[in-house]
Amino acid sequence: MSRIKKLYNWFEMRLQLEAPVKEAVLHPVPKSTASWWYVFGSAAMTLLMLQIATGILLALVYVPSGSEAWKSLDMLNHQLQLGWFLRAMHGWGSNFMVAVVLIHMAQVFIFGAYKFPRELTWILGVFLLLMTLGMAFTGQVLRFDQDAYWGLGIGASIASRVPLIGGPLVNLMLGGPFIGGATLSRFFALHVFVIPGAMLVFTGLHVWMVLKLGINEWPMPGRVVRRNTYIQEYNELAHKDGVPFVPDAFWKDLFFSAAILAAVAICAFVFGPYGPSGQPDPTIIQTAPKPDFFFLWLYAVLSYLPPNLETPFVLIAPVIGICILLALPLVAGEGEKSWHRRPVAVLVLVTVAVSWATFTHLATFTPWSPIMDAWSGDPVPPKLVHSETPLERQGAVVFQAKQCRNCHSVDGVGGQRGPALDTVATRLTEDQLIRQVLQGGGNMPAYGKTLSPPEVTALVHFLETLKPANQPGAVDASRELQKAQNAAPQAAQP
Repeated sequence: MSRIKKLYNWFEMRLQLEAPVKEAVLHPVPKSTASWWYVFGSAAMTLLMLQIATGILLALVYVPSGSEAWKSLDMLNHQLQLGWFLRAMHGWGSNFMVAVVLIHMAQVFIFGAYKFPRELTWILGVFLLLMTLGMAFTGQVLRFDQDAYWGLGIGASIASRVPLIGGPLVNLMLGGPFIGGATLSRFFALHVFVIPGAMLVFTGLHVWMVLKLGINEWPMPGRVVRRNTYIQEYNELAHKDGVPFVPDAFWKDLFFSAAILAAVAICAFVFGPYGPSGQPDPTIIQTAPKPDFFFLWLYAVLSYLPPNLETPFVLIAPVIGICILLALPLVAGEGEKSWHRRPVAVLVLVTVAVSWATFTHLATFTPWSPIMDAWSGDPVPPKLVHSETPLERQGAVVFQAKQCRNCHSVDGVGGQRGPALDTVATRLTEDQLIRQVLQGGGNMPAYGKTLSPPEVTALVHFLETLKPANQPGAVDASRELQKAQNAAPQAAQP
């Protein structure tokens, strides 16, 4: 024991940690806060540590490459001992972390813990919530299976709608116009380095402010927050009716965190890891990609919205929601904390919770897009290729082989995920058709890497025949003007 004491003294003389650790461990908190209602913050931090630990182990095996990502996850599932359990712990830990962070934010809101002097603590918490969702989204992409590929395509199409910077944003997101190896490298860097690093910094600041400003007292009706008196009142309460954080409050945090970890382990053991499902292949479109449960509500909302409202909702609603959350402590930083005297806050929380639960439930059976039940084995209607050129008929073969009618209907037969193509030649010029096939857009994936140049040429020539009889196809007005200008001098020559 004397040797251990000497070793401890050697380190303590150089690190000087004993005083700040004792201050943090023994700092007094109001007795009412040593409650089971105050355990969600510590549980969220515990789950963050779990995600970092399991993520480091997974990163030793995972290969962020378009050709190797799926194989590395499949190897973890079936070849490495307990690899499946490690993946399952990471996946279920992500689910639990999102849920616990949401519950913690709701508890802080209903307890009025965002009010003075904890405004910045709340703002950091909002950013931590956004980072948690960012971790969840990037983690789903790294599975790089069929659902992840299509889901990322939908996410890119949403990002492309941002005015002015939509195109550069998609390029930055995907590392180019296509989903491939560069895309995975970027999401791997975000998921493993950028977001976790920022979360650790923000979590450290968050905990520091909790230690310095104290844990929010139990909200009592009539105990009003005033900027000029609150700090003095809180310090008096903490010293007169306070208990040391350890062990009076800490043991509940410890017990609840252990229970959460046990629940994650049980779910991982019973239900196993998420995917990966089939290897990503943009030519196989018999899939209805759905996000993980924390984004299912958005999936349902977009499926119910009219098409003309999708873009305004996607671009405006999240910005408004985040701004409201960030401005809340600055606008309502004083006054009552008790939910008994804040009926509007209770109504808002109940409305948001019920709406989120309802849309999440609807998303379990609501399609992302309209019906997609066409059988691509049916031949292209003969009248569409009866009098066409060999090149256009070859395009019809490509159209058939690539299962385009699983999403698009022609002559009234086909899927309804995408628009009908009977009049596509009157809406899009040749250049626009080529761009749509190569780069995709909306819910359509990019086929630039799965079609050869001759196949693209043939397919576009076939699509150019899809227009009503005797109706001209779409033309590029700028090109027609250029032709007219070039023809005018020639016509003037004798």
